[in-house]
Amino acid sequence: MIKENFIKIRNEIPTNVELVVVAKTRTVAEIQEVISAGATIIGENYVKEAGEKYATIGKKVQWHLVGHLQKNKVKDAVRIFDMMESLDSLDLAAAINKECRKVQKIMPVLIEINCAAEWQKAGILPEGLNAFVQELLKLKTIKPMGLMTMGPLLKNPQELRPYFEKTRQIFEKAKKIFALADWKFLSMGMSDSYKVAIEEGANMVRIGTAIFGQRS
Repeated sequence: MIKENFIKIRNEIPTNVELVVVAKTRTVAEIQEVISAGATIIGENYVKEAGEKYATIGKKVQWHLVGHLQKNKVKDAVRIFDMMESLDSLDLAAAINKECRKVQKIMPVLIEINCAAEWQKAGILPEGLNAFVQELLKLKTIKPMGLMTMGPLLKNPQELRPYFEKTRQIFEKAKKIFALADWKFLSMGMSDSYKVAIEEGANMVRIGTAIFGQRS
């Protein structure tokens, strides 16, 4: 059913929306099945787990880090990932920049926005975004390409609509202020909320359960 689920979702979302297949806890065989169905981007939450899968699958697909990155994992993360969707601190950005310089790699990043200002969650608060981007632009191997948000944990996906709308407005405002040619990705929405997110302007969605089924 993995292949069928992927094809169904891929066909029902607009062609301009990037589909990141989130493979946390999934096996190499499951990932290979979804790749055979046409998946081009695999999202992973943890560097170690991603590395084990990358060792087998390699560069058949792009690899996106969608979970929080610990500084002691930056070296390995730079080697594996093609994009980091969850950048949330300048210290971490500096560490990524340092490792990228060593291997002459430019790392595309999305800045994680804490759109609901939840104290227990990672992410840059909306009012701090402009200053954060200004500092990022000083780092030569970091390429800011947009925003990512999780949104609060709510049972009804429709209740996430105002948070997605707010993040889109922040995204568009930053695009005008900084006029970055590569500022193009707005990553919002997961298995239960991707339809609402797309309606509110997401052009990248992160879907795992709706493709692979519930985790055991």
